[in-house]
Amino acid sequence: MESSSCFPTSLSCLNLRRRRRKSLAIRSMAKAPRRNWDMDAESTERKRFDSLESWSMILDSENIEALESANQEGKEEWTADLSQLFIGNKFASGAHSRIYRGIYKQRAVAVKMVRIPTHKDEARAKLEHQFTSEVSLLSGLYHPNIVQFIAACKKPPVYCIITEYMSQGTLRMYLNKKEPYSLSTETILRLALDISRGMEYLHSQGVIHRDLKSNNLLLNDEMRVKVADFGTSCLETQCQETKGNMGTYRWMAPEMIKEKPYTRKVDVYSFGIVLWELTTALLPFQGMTPVQAAFAVAEKNARPPLPASCQPALAHLIKRCWAANPNKRPDFSYIVAALEEYDECVKEGLPLVSRRRLVRRNANAIAHRFKTCITLNSPPSSSIPVNA
Repeated sequence: MESSSCFPTSLSCLNLRRRRRKSLAIRSMAKAPRRNWDMDAESTERKRFDSLESWSMILDSENIEALESANQEGKEEWTADLSQLFIGNKFASGAHSRIYRGIYKQRAVAVKMVRIPTHKDEARAKLEHQFTSEVSLLSGLYHPNIVQFIAACKKPPVYCIITEYMSQGTLRMYLNKKEPYSLSTETILRLALDISRGMEYLHSQGVIHRDLKSNNLLLNDEMRVKVADFGTSCLETQCQETKGNMGTYRWMAPEMIKEKPYTRKVDVYSFGIVLWELTTALLPFQGMTPVQAAFAVAEKNARPPLPASCQPALAHLIKRCWAANPNKRPDFSYIVAALEEYDECVKEGLPLVSRRRLVRRNANAIAHRFKTCITLNSPPSSSIPVNA
């Protein structure tokens, strides 16, 4: 039996199997009634979409030379050298994409392949725009908490984006393995700091993610988090040009659900939901469909229930992040500073307090020290000379 899950698989090694399968497919179609051809073609395309060979044949050695020569004229600096790409096993999938483990120039990578529909103009235009936008944004981002872009290739009907390989999968996968409410405060803060620092950098570059969620946050060998998947991201100055809402309902801000004007604060709302996930290890709005969750948020101002065990300071921050009024949500520079202070409290064995109380407490402590210092250095009142 032939296996498609071996790793790595040289693209050129698949030619023989591809030709044999193509021949068998042609024979089968020749025997089938003509009235069933459309249905058979659609079924065959779906099966090919899920097979390793169907992806690799597009990038195999027979096509590399033609692709490289076609790319020479308008070649982008990010264009992948496909002769250096080896495809391994699939480890994630979506409606129009598959993500494979791979090796590129002797480095472990993730290869996101997007299938562009050939018969659906609207879907094709949308996916092509998302690919172009993602490559354009991701290729210009450099931060330890943003997944690193390596290369990409554009060859209809499949486009691919090559990024660093994050061995521990998504944050959602990590949380699914945990018991509810089992993450320590130290772990929650470490993960939340990674996410908020990545998002602070992203906003400093004028980019709104628009689909921040636990499934788009990846973990590496050191269990550090990196923000990923910029397919729906946009420059803040251009976001309003996009029609309809973007993102995923369970994490989506109410103004975006209602398709009202929005700002970068939609990412802050989504971060509030992610921070709730870290404190509970649960899926937000569990028991609801995505549409039900969206209706509850937009029309009833519903939010996931905060457990009594949640640290009051974290609960306060979460509530601020998912406030219905975007103007009441903090920006990520504030969030990073607050989480860093909470982290210091944990390291010093002190209880977590809200940032406002922490600032007030520090100010009072400084005032007390200053007052004590004056008292200690002042001469006794009896020694002060008094003029008659």
